[in-house]
Formats: sequence, structure tokens, C-alpha cells
Amino acid sequence: MISLLLTTFVLSVIFVYFIMKNASFLGLEDIPNVRSAHKKVIPRSAGLGFVSAVLISTVLFEFSYFLQYFYIYLSLFLVMVVGLYDDKMDISHRIKFIALFFIAIYVCVNGVRIDSLGVYFHHHIDLPIWIAAPFTVIAIVGFTNALNLTDGLDGLAGSLSLIMFLAFLAIGFVHHDQLLIILSSTFIVTIVAFLLFNWHPAKIFMGDSGSLTLGLAISILSIESLKFMTPSAVLFVIALPLIDTFVVMRRRIQRHQSPFKADKNHIHHFMYKTKLDVKFSVTLLLCIQLALSIMGYQMRQENQILSLALFFLLLYIFLNLFDQRFRYRKKKK
Repeated sequence: MISLLLTTFVLSVIFVYFIMKNASFLGLEDIPNVRSAHKKVIPRSAGLGFVSAVLISTVLFEFSYFLQYFYIYLSLFLVMVVGLYDDKMDISHRIKFIALFFIAIYVCVNGVRIDSLGVYFHHHIDLPIWIAAPFTVIAIVGFTNALNLTDGLDGLAGSLSLIMFLAFLAIGFVHHDQLLIILSSTFIVTIVAFLLFNWHPAKIFMGDSGSLTLGLAISILSIESLKFMTPSAVLFVIALPLIDTFVVMRRRIQRHQSPFKADKNHIHHFMYKTKLDVKFSVTLLLCIQLALSIMGYQMRQENQILSLALFFLLLYIFLNLFDQRFRYRKKKK
């Protein structure tokens, strides 16, 4: 295990550094636009480097495990390719969504499914396959995109993912689950290597090749962890990207815009505009996610009615706390 993690870390540093130094030649540069937080051209697609490190090191040191979960690693590779193509060619959101949809179907067909919503008032809410399959696909695609949307400030998406992987690793150790342990630990060390280059001021961005792959990996681990946790507890472990997505989608719908239209109204944008300090904004959001993940871990076997009610209360607070209409109304008055 130590050899696996050490190799993953070293390969991640080498690959990410190579991409960073050759980004111009490879056509992997992020050109600033109206939604960018940076003002100069920055290399991107570090995801190609750190995801490749995970795949290669897993094949080298855990080959039997790799074959057992080949469908998961193939899906991660395919999402990385889709993200890389988007980083290089800027494909439309519709094409990207369709690709993610079919990859999620592939994962679902191979047994990664949400078959139950938990126990409420002593009643098991089990989902028949004709509901479980589409619900799982929507959940996977939804969270994969949700994490992608958090990649707006230096170090944010990687650090949020790191906290979630740590939570799943803890669950894996407690219950001796091989998938949770190996997939989480390898992504933890590869993210640490990436953050050496991505912490503010960032020298390279992960790009969609990184954020989409991290989103898919966390989605799969979330479903795997349902063997040991209540669904409501898992919501806390992955809370911030979900809440951020609900916040921005509601705001867009209120403005009669497409809920999928890109803008600068995410929670991290709101934080940055308030303080104009990237490190402060990222650190505060990480503290929030850490607190929520710890709550999810602690409530993993608790009463689901109470934990679900607490999550919706938290969602309600965020929806209103980051509702910028209040500020505009105050100005008009």
C-alpha cells in the first residue's frame, strides 16, 4: 500500500509538472474571460497528469483489484478524456452532458446503483430497478457537474475533494472496504501532489479533465458508502457542491435564465467578492465542508428523519444567505 501511494504521489508531481511546462505546446492553456478569477494565461488540464498517475500506479501495484473494478477505472479514464477534450476544444455543454450520461449508465449497469433511500418511520424505502437506474444516473451526472462548478478559485475544487475522500477513507477503514480504501487513498495523495502547484497563486489548473473525474470518483464512493451509511449522512459528506448547485440553479430560474447557464454567482464567487481574498475564501469554504463531512461521518447510523431534516434546514439557510436579491431590494428602497 505504501508503494502504491508513494508511486502515485511521485508520478503525479512529474506528470503535472510536465503538463505545466509544456502547456503551450500541448494547447492546454486557460485564456482569461469575463468569468475568470485570473488575469493571465495559466496552464490547465493537470487532471490528465494526476488521474493518469492514479491509473498507472493502481495497475502496477494492485492489478487484481484493478481487474475487479475495471469498469470503475475505465469510466474514470473515459471521463478524463471527455474533460481533456473539453479543455482543449471547448465542446458544448450538451455534448459533455451526453457523454457523462452514457458513462454514468455504464457504471450503473455494472452494479453501482442507489437501491434504497433509507429507513423512515421504520419503513424501508427500496427502489425498484426501473426507478433506481435512472435515479442513479441522474445523481452521478448531477454531482459530477456540481463538483466541476466549484472549480472557480485556486485550490478550491481539489481541497474540497480531498476532504470528501478523507471521509470516505475513514469509512473504508472502519468497515474494511477495499474500494473505499484504495480509490480514496490514491486520489488523496494525487490531490496533495496537485495542490503543490494549484494553491494560490496557482501555477496550473486541473481543468475539466480533473474536476469531472474527481466528481465521478466521489459519486461512485458515495454510492459505495451507502452500504455503511444512511443516505442522509452521505449528503453531508458531499454537501457543499450540492448546496452550491441548488443555490445557483434557483437564482438562474428566478431570473428566467437557463439553470445550466454559466455565470459568476456561485458561493465561492460571493465569498471572494465580499473579502477579495482568494486564500480566505477557499479556507472558509474548506472549513464549512470539513464541518459538514465530520457531521455526516458522525451521523452515519443516526435517525434519518432528523439528519435529513437538518440537511434541508442547512440548504434553506444557504439558499437565503446567498440570495443576492435581498441586497438589490435594499438598494432600491
